[in-house]
Amino acid sequence: MGDQMKLLSPAISRLARFRHWRIDQWQQNPIEAQREVLQDLITHGQYTEFGRKHGFTEVFNIRSFKKAVPIHEYHDLKPYIDRILAGEENPLWNTPVHWLAKSSGTTSDKSKFIPITQESLEDCHFQGAKDVLTLYYQHQSESDLLTGKGLVIGGSHQISQINENIHCGDLSAVLLQNTPLWAQWIRTPELSIALMDEWEEKIEKLAQSTIQEDVSSISGVPTWTLILLRRILAITGKPNIKAVWPNLELYIHGGVSFVPYKEQFQQVIGPGCQYLEMYNASEGFFAAQDRPEEEGMLLFLENGIFYEFMPLSEYGKSDPQTIGLQAVELGKQYALVISTNGGLWRYLVGDTIQFTHLFPFRIKVTGRLKQYINAFGEELIADNADQAMAMAAKACGLEVLDYTAAPVFMGDGQKGAHEWLVEFAETPLDLSKFAYELDGALKSLNSDYEAKRYKDIALEMPHVKALPQGSFNRWLKAKGKLGGQHKVPRLSNTRNYIEEIYAIL
Repeated sequence: MGDQMKLLSPAISRLARFRHWRIDQWQQNPIEAQREVLQDLITHGQYTEFGRKHGFTEVFNIRSFKKAVPIHEYHDLKPYIDRILAGEENPLWNTPVHWLAKSSGTTSDKSKFIPITQESLEDCHFQGAKDVLTLYYQHQSESDLLTGKGLVIGGSHQISQINENIHCGDLSAVLLQNTPLWAQWIRTPELSIALMDEWEEKIEKLAQSTIQEDVSSISGVPTWTLILLRRILAITGKPNIKAVWPNLELYIHGGVSFVPYKEQFQQVIGPGCQYLEMYNASEGFFAAQDRPEEEGMLLFLENGIFYEFMPLSEYGKSDPQTIGLQAVELGKQYALVISTNGGLWRYLVGDTIQFTHLFPFRIKVTGRLKQYINAFGEELIADNADQAMAMAAKACGLEVLDYTAAPVFMGDGQKGAHEWLVEFAETPLDLSKFAYELDGALKSLNSDYEAKRYKDIALEMPHVKALPQGSFNRWLKAKGKLGGQHKVPRLSNTRNYIEEIYAIL
């Protein structure tokens, strides 16, 4: 296999570098590229149940497409996805769906199941990954990235079979299972380890099996990657990861904000490593950093996704309006709306973005439409928190008056956690039972939180602190926001609110 790698790596590198002419084409003609993508999607979509219902045979331009198809959230498309699960053909796309990506849940569902078609695998997810390599080579022309192996730290869900034709798993597991043979040769660890669901054992096997490899790149969510790298340092006794893998030159990250983790990575890895952000979700591979020294990711415009951008003022309206690339402005917040070759039609992803550059179009992810905590990839939404609070209070015979929660970020020797500040009608003497019940309720409501809590590997038990009654009102009053229309934010992805409350107390 080593000889095969030596023969393959230069060829793959040349192909990746050659691809840049195509990227240049859609960067120079972004509006035309997007029109062609939409036309191709409509051509496929007219042969589906969804396309027949929405009159795709009469859709000839962007205006008529927007008029024919309303904005959809997951619950709107769920009946079609249920039909896919039941084995029906062509509910949303006109080719068979053999894979579903399992992602974090919605208000009414513990998990979402996003269709993955052969077109979305090849022309979106895999093409996006190849484009990341092409963009990297543009700025690191002397790179020897593919002479070593790429360490891929996948997700925590094993592949499971829904019926004889359909399997599901989290996105990374689906992608690993479908990786082309040539890519298997330049990746580590072996698939049996990469797809393990037992995280404690998986981290150990990842560490033991990769220490002797010549790893030149790493890709994975920051939380799990840090855990693995620290375990490798513990095993080897080396001062940093560069002492283990001298040829390591790139860490590709995404999924959660890298800001709280960057200093830790620089300390753990050591000098001489590049960091590259990508925006790859179950719904599609949207963007990646093309200039490592600058904020913002290049929006991929030719990979099977048609984009619309909803100003946040439109969210919640009965007929929300969207705009195209030609009308977006720098610095404004937009909700991302996509139509894809995976069969998602005018789908509201739930992420908010800003444009950092126009022509070419670069974006950054600024958050979610709704309150959330996603510091560790758990994607905890406010509805999960409200339900879990009610369940825990009932189990303990307590009354919760108000609460807020925020992450406790990983530090040296410290695992991540959620900190919950709670006002009770009567403060309990022992908060440990309430924390236990809260944790159990959150696990039952949110599969991603459950995965991150597994054996305390990435996320500890909730830190629950009881506040004196009136504490939240004192904080709101200090901010000039005491009144019926101003409410305590349930969740925040930063510690700003919690630190302000502590300062008032």
